Amino acid sequence: MCNSLVNKYNVAGPRYTSYPTVPYWDNTSFSLKQWKESLSVSFNESNTTEGISLYIHLPFCESMCTFCGCNKRITKRHDVEGPYIRTVLKEWSLYCDLLDGRPKIKELHLGGGTPTFFSPENLEFLIKGILRKANLAEDYEFSFEGHPNNTTRKHLQTLYNLGFSRVSFGVQDYNETVQKAIHRIQPFDNVKQATLSAREIGYTSIGHDIIFGLPFQTEAHVAKTIELTKALMPDRIAFYSYAHVPWLKGNGQRGYKEADLPSGASKRAQYELGKSLLSKTGYHEIGMDHFALETDSLFRAMKTNTLHRNFMGYTASKTQAMIGLGVSSISDSWYGFAQNVKGIEEYYHLVEQNIIPVYRGHILNTEDLIVRQHILNLMCHFETKWTDMSLYIDELKDIAIKLKEMEDDGLVELQKDAIKVTQKGQPYVRNVCMAFDVLLQRRQPETRLFSMTV
Repeated sequence: MCNSLVNKYNVAGPRYTSYPTVPYWDNTSFSLKQWKESLSVSFNESNTTEGISLYIHLPFCESMCTFCGCNKRITKRHDVEGPYIRTVLKEWSLYCDLLDGRPKIKELHLGGGTPTFFSPENLEFLIKGILRKANLAEDYEFSFEGHPNNTTRKHLQTLYNLGFSRVSFGVQDYNETVQKAIHRIQPFDNVKQATLSAREIGYTSIGHDIIFGLPFQTEAHVAKTIELTKALMPDRIAFYSYAHVPWLKGNGQRGYKEADLPSGASKRAQYELGKSLLSKTGYHEIGMDHFALETDSLFRAMKTNTLHRNFMGYTASKTQAMIGLGVSSISDSWYGFAQNVKGIEEYYHLVEQNIIPVYRGHILNTEDLIVRQHILNLMCHFETKWTDMSLYIDELKDIAIKLKEMEDDGLVELQKDAIKVTQKGQPYVRNVCMAFDVLLQRRQPETRLFSMTV
């Protein structure tokens, strides 16, 4: 990897799970009424054919992992489980009443926090309550994030019996020094037991999440982690770049200094090493940060051009509407975004008042929709085509200048009405997307908003 390219393109930038990105949402003109109308339109257009995706945020954790930027509540009190689940189910009822029909669920994902903080019995109560008001698509997929230290065989069996076929386990790194720095002590044997149990029960897609660029992490650590991972051969691997965003409120990234983090060049070397080792083992790179075996649905989605990306990350199929339940969850109607309040007490209060607990969002205009599709194409397929963007986007010349510079650096190939990201440019796909991000170009942030792209 050329260090000059790393230095040139290692800038703060979005990960593009949405466009517009959250800091550029127009919250001033957004209203709950607009969001409801947006979702209703999308539901009526797509529920019969596609179905919807459902994301449920389960925020509780027993301890703080200091690499994590997610919304969470640290507690060892498990009496919080019941009230939270009952509130999520009531929020779901509010959405079902709004949509005036039985949603057809195509994808359902439990994220966190730590979903396996909750007991198997309470998770069963949650899922049965959700399904009581919904139908299932023929090719539905249920998935959840499991902490290897507390995901029991009963968790796995209970969720499998409810229709879950995919689980991802957070590994991060197996080196003890790195684990201590990120406050995530997790022996390989725990990951092995959880992985083998899931496979024995019948899960068809088991994922491991690995992070590079962590404090004190070296290329040797990455190599050792992947070597141990190969012994278990998960179906897919998320090989994430550590996003250092300690300025975000509620973030736990305080247990180490920036000087403890690998440099941009070292971090990119860790990625290149990991990518090479995974490729030699039979994993194929999928979009950004993801790798999968040929037998996994994510690989098949890449081959059939059905790969999709939303706030849940990469998914093997597309739904136009995604509803997020629970604190801080983000919903997406394609035409608009809406995020729930982040405080649990406020969340309880609003739902108890029969109010969908949204506190901010954005309704997309014509320009937003065009740019969103191009960025989605680039993130999922590494290419996009257009006819006449100049009808809607004034900065077309600026985009062309940025892309020409990237072409000169060998990152993209430009055609008359299309762009393709080269293999050399794939690690910089976030930078390519930034060239299309007209909102970012119009208003550069005055403070740090995003993690570094490398």
